[in-house]
Amino acid sequence: MRPPDASFIRRCMKRYYFERFDMIELPSDMPKREFGFRRADSGMVRHLQLHDSADLRVLLLQAVPLEVYVSNARYLLPSQPIPEKVWEDAHLIFDIDAKDLDLECRPSHTVASCERCGHGTSGPCERCGHRGIRKTSVACPSCMRAAGDQADRLLDILADDLGVREGVRVYFSGNEGFHVHVHDEQLARLGAAERVELADYVAFRGMLPERLGVARDGASSLPRPSEGGWRGRFAREVLGSKAGRSRTAREISSGGYDAFARRVEGMTSGLGVRIDPGVTMDVHRIFRMPGTVNGKSGMAKVPCADLKRFDPYVSAVVFSDEPVHIRASCPVSFRMMKRRFGPYANEYVRVPAYAAAYMVCKGLAHVVE
Repeated sequence: MRPPDASFIRRCMKRYYFERFDMIELPSDMPKREFGFRRADSGMVRHLQLHDSADLRVLLLQAVPLEVYVSNARYLLPSQPIPEKVWEDAHLIFDIDAKDLDLECRPSHTVASCERCGHGTSGPCERCGHRGIRKTSVACPSCMRAAGDQADRLLDILADDLGVREGVRVYFSGNEGFHVHVHDEQLARLGAAERVELADYVAFRGMLPERLGVARDGASSLPRPSEGGWRGRFAREVLGSKAGRSRTAREISSGGYDAFARRVEGMTSGLGVRIDPGVTMDVHRIFRMPGTVNGKSGMAKVPCADLKRFDPYVSAVVFSDEPVHIRASCPVSFRMMKRRFGPYANEYVRVPAYAAAYMVCKGLAHVVE
Protein backbone atom coordinates (compact mmCIF):
# COMPACT_ATOMS: atom_id res chain seq x y z
CA MET A 1 0.00 0.00 0.00
CA ARG A 2 1.39 3.43 -1.01
CA PRO A 3 2.27 5.73 1.93
CA PRO A 4 -0.56 8.24 1.19
CA ASP A 5 -3.05 5.35 0.97
CA ALA A 6 -1.77 3.76 4.18
CA SER A 7 -1.94 7.13 5.94
CA PHE A 8 -5.56 7.61 4.83
CA ILE A 9 -6.57 4.12 5.99
CA ARG A 10 -4.81 4.66 9.32
CA ARG A 11 -6.76 7.91 9.87
CA CYS A 12 -10.03 6.12 9.13
CA MET A 13 -9.12 3.24 11.45
CA LYS A 14 -8.01 5.50 14.29
CA ARG A 15 -11.19 7.55 14.15
CA TYR A 16 -13.33 4.41 14.08
CA TYR A 17 -11.57 2.74 17.00
CA PHE A 18 -11.64 5.96 19.02
CA GLU A 19 -15.31 6.76 18.40
CA ARG A 20 -16.77 3.24 18.06
CA PHE A 21 -14.71 1.09 20.41
CA ASP A 22 -17.97 -0.26 21.84
CA MET A 23 -18.57 -2.17 18.58
CA ILE A 24 -15.70 -4.54 19.38
CA GLU A 25 -16.71 -7.76 21.12
CA LEU A 26 -14.30 -8.65 23.89
CA PRO A 27 -13.99 -12.29 24.96
CA SER A 28 -14.86 -12.78 28.62
CA ASP A 29 -11.61 -14.70 29.10
CA MET A 30 -9.25 -12.20 27.44
CA PRO A 31 -6.12 -13.15 29.42
CA LYS A 32 -6.36 -16.71 28.05
CA ARG A 33 -6.47 -15.64 24.39
CA GLU A 34 -3.69 -14.98 21.94
CA PHE A 35 -3.97 -11.67 20.08
CA GLY A 36 -2.28 -10.51 16.91
CA PHE A 37 -2.36 -7.66 14.44
CA ARG A 38 -1.07 -6.56 11.08
CA ARG A 39 -0.27 -3.01 9.97
CA ALA A 40 -0.43 -1.73 6.41
CA ASP A 41 3.33 -1.29 6.30
CA SER A 42 4.47 -4.43 8.16
CA GLY A 43 3.87 -8.14 8.59
CA MET A 44 1.94 -10.08 11.21
CA VAL A 45 2.62 -9.61 14.91
CA ARG A 46 1.14 -12.34 17.13
CA HIS A 47 1.60 -14.19 20.44
CA LEU A 48 0.35 -11.15 22.34
CA GLN A 49 -1.54 -11.32 25.62
CA LEU A 50 -4.07 -8.61 26.48
CA HIS A 51 -5.70 -8.57 29.89
CA ASP A 52 -8.62 -6.20 29.46
CA SER A 53 -10.30 -3.60 27.27
CA ALA A 54 -7.76 -0.95 28.29
CA ASP A 55 -4.93 -3.06 26.85
CA LEU A 56 -6.82 -3.45 23.58
CA ARG A 57 -7.66 0.24 23.38
CA VAL A 58 -3.98 1.17 23.79
CA LEU A 59 -2.99 -1.31 21.05
CA LEU A 60 -5.58 0.04 18.62
CA LEU A 61 -4.82 3.71 19.14
CA GLN A 62 -1.03 3.38 19.23
CA ALA A 63 -0.35 0.73 16.59
CA VAL A 64 -3.49 1.54 14.52
CA PRO A 65 -3.42 -1.93 12.94
CA LEU A 66 -4.91 -2.71 9.56
CA GLU A 67 -6.31 -5.96 10.98
CA VAL A 68 -6.76 -7.34 14.52
CA TYR A 69 -6.94 -11.02 15.41
CA VAL A 70 -7.80 -13.14 18.43
CA SER A 71 -7.51 -16.89 18.95
CA ASN A 72 -10.48 -19.19 19.26
CA ALA A 73 -8.24 -21.20 21.59
CA ARG A 74 -7.70 -20.62 25.28
CA TYR A 75 -4.21 -21.08 26.67
CA LEU A 76 -2.49 -21.10 30.02
CA LEU A 77 0.39 -19.04 28.54
CA PRO A 78 -0.94 -17.28 25.39
CA SER A 79 2.10 -15.05 24.88
CA GLN A 80 4.48 -18.00 24.49
CA PRO A 81 5.35 -19.79 21.22
CA ILE A 82 2.72 -22.35 20.21
CA PRO A 83 4.51 -25.43 21.64
CA GLU A 84 4.72 -23.69 25.03
CA LYS A 85 1.30 -22.05 25.25
CA VAL A 86 -0.39 -25.02 27.04
CA TRP A 87 -3.57 -25.40 24.98
CA GLU A 88 -6.79 -25.81 26.97
CA ASP A 89 -9.56 -25.80 24.35
CA ALA A 90 -10.80 -23.86 21.31
CA HIS A 91 -14.27 -22.82 20.27
CA LEU A 92 -15.36 -24.05 16.84
CA ILE A 93 -15.34 -21.57 13.97
CA PHE A 94 -16.53 -22.22 10.42
CA ASP A 95 -15.49 -20.00 7.51
CA ILE A 96 -17.68 -19.57 4.42
CA ASP A 97 -16.31 -17.42 1.61
CA ALA A 98 -18.02 -16.52 -1.66
CA LYS A 99 -14.78 -17.08 -3.59
CA ASP A 100 -15.02 -20.82 -2.78
CA LEU A 101 -18.54 -21.28 -4.17
CA ASP A 102 -17.64 -21.41 -7.90
CA LEU A 103 -20.38 -18.91 -8.76
CA GLU A 104 -20.99 -17.93 -12.38
CA CYS A 105 -20.96 -14.23 -11.52
CA ARG A 106 -17.36 -14.19 -10.20
CA PRO A 107 -15.58 -13.40 -13.49
CA SER A 108 -17.90 -10.44 -14.11
CA HIS A 109 -16.79 -8.62 -10.96
CA THR A 110 -13.23 -9.86 -10.55
CA VAL A 111 -10.71 -7.18 -11.47
CA ALA A 112 -7.10 -7.72 -12.51
CA SER A 113 -4.78 -4.82 -11.78
CA CYS A 114 -1.11 -3.95 -11.44
CA GLU A 115 0.23 -4.64 -7.95
CA ARG A 116 2.36 -1.50 -8.04
CA CYS A 117 0.23 1.28 -9.52
CA GLY A 118 -3.29 -0.20 -9.60
CA HIS A 119 -3.74 0.22 -13.35
CA GLY A 120 -6.23 -2.27 -14.77
CA THR A 121 -4.29 -4.88 -16.72
CA SER A 122 -4.15 -8.62 -17.31
CA GLY A 123 -0.46 -8.73 -18.21
CA PRO A 124 2.66 -6.58 -17.71
CA CYS A 125 1.45 -3.10 -16.80
CA GLU A 126 1.28 -0.72 -19.76
CA ARG A 127 1.73 2.24 -17.42
CA CYS A 128 4.66 1.30 -15.14
CA GLY A 129 5.97 -1.95 -16.63
CA HIS A 130 5.50 -3.97 -13.43
CA ARG A 131 4.69 -7.64 -14.07
CA GLY A 132 2.90 -8.45 -10.80
CA ILE A 133 -0.88 -8.84 -11.18
CA ARG A 134 -3.39 -8.71 -8.35
CA LYS A 135 -6.92 -10.09 -8.72
CA THR A 136 -9.62 -8.73 -6.48
CA SER A 137 -13.38 -9.07 -6.32
CA VAL A 138 -15.75 -6.10 -6.06
CA ALA A 139 -18.96 -6.28 -4.05
CA CYS A 140 -21.65 -8.53 -5.51
CA PRO A 141 -25.06 -9.01 -3.84
CA SER A 142 -25.49 -12.41 -5.52
CA CYS A 143 -22.27 -13.67 -3.94
CA MET A 144 -23.38 -12.55 -0.51
CA ARG A 145 -26.79 -14.18 -0.90
CA ALA A 146 -25.14 -17.46 -1.92
CA ALA A 147 -22.72 -17.31 1.02
CA GLY A 148 -25.62 -16.50 3.35
CA ASP A 149 -27.53 -19.54 2.07
CA GLN A 150 -24.50 -21.69 2.90
CA ALA A 151 -24.40 -20.24 6.42
CA ASP A 152 -28.11 -20.98 6.83
CA ARG A 153 -27.54 -24.56 5.73
CA LEU A 154 -24.73 -24.90 8.25
CA LEU A 155 -26.97 -23.62 11.05
CA ASP A 156 -29.59 -26.23 10.14
CA ILE A 157 -27.01 -29.05 10.25
CA LEU A 158 -25.62 -27.87 13.58
CA ALA A 159 -29.12 -27.72 15.07
CA ASP A 160 -30.75 -30.79 13.49
CA ASP A 161 -27.81 -33.21 13.39
CA LEU A 162 -25.67 -32.12 16.34
CA GLY A 163 -28.30 -30.55 18.57
CA VAL A 164 -26.30 -27.30 18.77
CA ARG A 165 -28.82 -24.47 18.93
CA GLU A 166 -27.45 -22.25 21.68
CA GLY A 167 -24.21 -20.30 21.62
CA VAL A 168 -24.05 -20.10 17.81
CA ARG A 169 -23.39 -16.70 16.28
CA VAL A 170 -22.98 -15.68 12.64
CA TYR A 171 -20.71 -12.79 11.61
CA PHE A 172 -20.14 -11.11 8.29
CA SER A 173 -16.38 -11.52 7.77
CA GLY A 174 -15.91 -7.95 6.61
CA ASN A 175 -15.28 -8.88 2.98
CA GLU A 176 -17.18 -11.59 1.11
CA GLY A 177 -18.19 -14.26 3.54
CA PHE A 178 -19.36 -15.33 6.96
CA HIS A 179 -17.81 -16.76 10.11
CA VAL A 180 -19.96 -19.04 12.25
CA HIS A 181 -18.76 -19.14 15.87
CA VAL A 182 -19.93 -22.04 18.04
CA HIS A 183 -19.53 -21.39 21.77
CA ASP A 184 -20.25 -24.90 22.97
CA GLU A 185 -17.98 -26.07 25.78
CA GLN A 186 -18.17 -29.77 24.85
CA LEU A 187 -17.29 -29.13 21.20
CA ALA A 188 -14.52 -26.76 22.29
CA ARG A 189 -12.60 -29.74 23.64
CA LEU A 190 -12.44 -31.48 20.25
CA GLY A 191 -8.95 -32.02 18.89
CA ALA A 192 -7.79 -31.39 15.32
CA ALA A 193 -8.60 -34.93 14.13
CA GLU A 194 -12.18 -34.76 15.40
CA ARG A 195 -12.61 -31.36 13.79
CA VAL A 196 -11.51 -32.79 10.44
CA GLU A 197 -14.28 -35.38 10.75
CA LEU A 198 -16.80 -32.70 11.69
CA ALA A 199 -15.74 -30.53 8.73
CA ASP A 200 -16.13 -33.53 6.41
CA TYR A 201 -19.56 -34.23 7.87
CA VAL A 202 -21.03 -30.77 7.31
CA ALA A 203 -19.46 -30.67 3.82
CA PHE A 204 -20.99 -34.09 2.91
CA ARG A 205 -17.43 -35.16 2.10
CA GLY A 206 -16.42 -38.84 2.16
CA MET A 207 -19.96 -40.09 2.67
CA LEU A 208 -20.04 -43.90 2.29
CA PRO A 209 -22.80 -45.42 0.12
CA GLU A 210 -23.60 -47.82 2.97
CA ARG A 211 -24.74 -44.89 5.10
CA LEU A 212 -27.19 -43.97 2.36
CA GLY A 213 -28.53 -47.46 1.90
CA VAL A 214 -26.48 -49.01 -0.92
CA ALA A 215 -24.26 -51.99 -0.01
CA ARG A 216 -21.45 -53.65 -1.95
CA ASP A 217 -23.45 -56.86 -2.30
CA GLY A 218 -26.06 -55.01 -4.36
CA ALA A 219 -28.66 -54.71 -1.63
CA SER A 220 -30.26 -51.30 -1.29
CA SER A 221 -32.49 -49.69 1.29
CA LEU A 222 -32.50 -46.02 0.49
CA PRO A 223 -33.42 -43.55 3.25
CA ARG A 224 -36.80 -41.92 3.76
CA PRO A 225 -37.43 -38.16 4.00
CA SER A 226 -38.58 -38.50 7.60
CA GLU A 227 -35.18 -39.73 8.78
CA GLY A 228 -32.72 -37.47 10.54
CA GLY A 229 -29.23 -36.38 9.55
CA TRP A 230 -27.79 -36.80 6.08
CA ARG A 231 -29.96 -39.83 5.32
CA GLY A 232 -33.14 -37.79 5.59
CA ARG A 233 -31.57 -34.77 3.90
CA PHE A 234 -30.39 -36.97 1.01
CA ALA A 235 -33.86 -38.44 0.64
CA ARG A 236 -35.57 -35.04 0.66
CA GLU A 237 -33.14 -33.26 -1.67
CA VAL A 238 -32.14 -36.06 -4.05
CA LEU A 239 -34.91 -38.64 -4.11
CA GLY A 240 -37.61 -35.99 -4.19
CA SER A 241 -41.34 -36.23 -3.63
CA LYS A 242 -43.26 -39.39 -2.91
CA ALA A 243 -44.70 -39.53 -6.44
CA GLY A 244 -41.35 -39.88 -8.19
CA ARG A 245 -39.38 -41.39 -5.34
CA SER A 246 -39.52 -45.05 -6.42
CA ARG A 247 -38.36 -44.33 -9.96
CA THR A 248 -35.57 -42.02 -8.80
CA ALA A 249 -34.45 -44.56 -6.22
CA ARG A 250 -34.20 -47.28 -8.83
CA GLU A 251 -32.29 -45.02 -11.21
CA ILE A 252 -29.60 -43.93 -8.76
CA SER A 253 -29.01 -47.42 -7.32
CA SER A 254 -29.26 -49.42 -10.56
CA GLY A 255 -25.61 -48.84 -11.57
CA GLY A 256 -24.27 -50.68 -8.57
CA TYR A 257 -22.14 -49.69 -5.61
CA ASP A 258 -19.25 -48.00 -7.46
CA ALA A 259 -21.51 -45.93 -9.72
CA PHE A 260 -23.57 -44.84 -6.71
CA ALA A 261 -20.38 -43.93 -4.82
CA ARG A 262 -19.23 -41.71 -7.71
CA ARG A 263 -22.63 -40.07 -7.87
CA VAL A 264 -22.61 -39.34 -4.15
CA GLU A 265 -19.07 -37.89 -4.42
CA GLY A 266 -20.29 -35.60 -7.19
CA MET A 267 -23.05 -34.29 -4.94
CA THR A 268 -20.59 -32.88 -2.38
CA SER A 269 -20.77 -29.28 -3.56
CA GLY A 270 -24.53 -29.30 -4.00
CA LEU A 271 -25.58 -30.92 -0.73
CA GLY A 272 -22.79 -30.07 1.69
CA VAL A 273 -21.80 -26.73 3.13
CA ARG A 274 -18.84 -25.14 1.33
CA ILE A 275 -16.68 -24.35 4.33
CA ASP A 276 -12.91 -23.91 4.46
CA PRO A 277 -11.94 -27.13 6.28
CA GLY A 278 -8.50 -25.78 7.20
CA VAL A 279 -10.14 -23.11 9.34
CA THR A 280 -12.36 -25.56 11.24
CA MET A 281 -9.57 -28.03 12.03
CA ASP A 282 -6.94 -25.48 13.14
CA VAL A 283 -6.91 -25.29 16.94
CA HIS A 284 -4.18 -22.60 17.01
CA ARG A 285 -5.51 -20.17 14.42
CA ILE A 286 -6.14 -16.50 15.17
CA PHE A 287 -9.28 -14.97 13.66
CA ARG A 288 -10.44 -11.49 12.84
CA MET A 289 -11.84 -9.99 16.03
CA PRO A 290 -15.58 -9.19 15.90
CA GLY A 291 -16.11 -5.46 15.51
CA THR A 292 -12.70 -4.81 13.95
CA VAL A 293 -12.06 -3.78 10.35
CA ASN A 294 -11.17 -6.11 7.49
CA GLY A 295 -8.12 -4.69 5.72
CA LYS A 296 -9.23 -6.20 2.41
CA SER A 297 -12.35 -4.01 2.25
CA GLY A 298 -12.40 -1.31 4.92
CA MET A 299 -15.62 -2.81 6.31
CA ALA A 300 -16.05 -4.39 9.75
CA LYS A 301 -16.69 -7.91 10.95
CA VAL A 302 -20.19 -7.57 12.42
CA PRO A 303 -22.87 -9.95 13.72
CA CYS A 304 -25.85 -10.71 11.53
CA ALA A 305 -28.92 -12.13 13.25
CA ASP A 306 -31.06 -12.38 10.10
CA LEU A 307 -29.13 -13.67 7.10
CA LYS A 308 -32.04 -13.10 4.72
CA ARG A 309 -32.28 -9.39 5.49
CA PHE A 310 -28.66 -8.62 6.25
CA ASP A 311 -27.03 -6.11 3.90
CA PRO A 312 -23.28 -5.98 4.59
CA TYR A 313 -22.84 -2.93 2.38
CA VAL A 314 -24.88 -0.97 4.91
CA SER A 315 -24.49 -2.76 8.25
CA ALA A 316 -20.71 -3.30 7.99
CA VAL A 317 -19.82 0.15 6.66
CA VAL A 318 -18.13 1.94 9.57
CA PHE A 319 -16.06 4.77 8.07
CA SER A 320 -17.38 8.29 7.64
CA ASP A 321 -18.97 9.93 4.61
CA GLU A 322 -16.36 12.70 4.60
CA PRO A 323 -15.43 13.39 0.93
CA VAL A 324 -12.05 12.12 -0.25
CA HIS A 325 -10.28 12.76 -3.57
CA ILE A 326 -8.99 9.59 -5.23
CA ARG A 327 -7.75 8.34 -8.58
CA ALA A 328 -9.86 5.26 -9.24
CA SER A 329 -9.34 2.39 -11.68
CA CYS A 330 -12.40 0.35 -10.77
CA PRO A 331 -14.09 -1.04 -13.89
CA VAL A 332 -16.95 -2.62 -11.93
CA SER A 333 -19.71 -0.63 -10.25
CA PHE A 334 -20.72 -1.37 -6.65
CA ARG A 335 -23.22 -0.14 -4.07
CA MET A 336 -22.49 0.99 -0.52
CA MET A 337 -24.85 2.77 1.85
CA LYS A 338 -27.46 2.47 -0.90
CA ARG A 339 -25.34 4.59 -3.27
CA ARG A 340 -23.80 3.45 -6.53
CA PHE A 341 -20.13 4.03 -7.29
CA GLY A 342 -18.23 3.43 -10.52
CA PRO A 343 -17.26 2.20 -12.90
CA TYR A 344 -14.14 4.35 -13.00
CA ALA A 345 -11.45 4.25 -15.67
CA ASN A 346 -8.40 5.91 -14.11
CA GLU A 347 -10.60 8.85 -13.08
CA TYR A 348 -10.09 11.55 -10.48
CA VAL A 349 -13.26 11.51 -8.38
CA ARG A 350 -14.50 12.64 -5.00
CA VAL A 351 -16.30 9.95 -2.99
CA PRO A 352 -17.21 9.34 0.67
CA ALA A 353 -14.39 8.00 2.85
CA TYR A 354 -16.06 4.59 3.19
CA ALA A 355 -16.15 4.11 -0.61
CA ALA A 356 -12.62 5.45 -0.99
CA ALA A 357 -11.36 3.06 1.69
CA TYR A 358 -13.13 0.13 0.01
CA MET A 359 -11.40 0.80 -3.32
CA VAL A 360 -8.04 1.62 -1.73
CA CYS A 361 -8.06 -1.59 0.31
CA LYS A 362 -8.79 -3.57 -2.85
CA GLY A 363 -6.01 -1.83 -4.75
CA LEU A 364 -8.43 -0.15 -7.15
CA ALA A 365 -7.83 3.46 -6.14
CA HIS A 366 -5.19 5.77 -4.72
CA VAL A 367 -5.64 8.82 -2.54
CA VAL A 368 -4.75 12.07 -4.31
CA GLU A 369 -1.97 13.83 -2.38
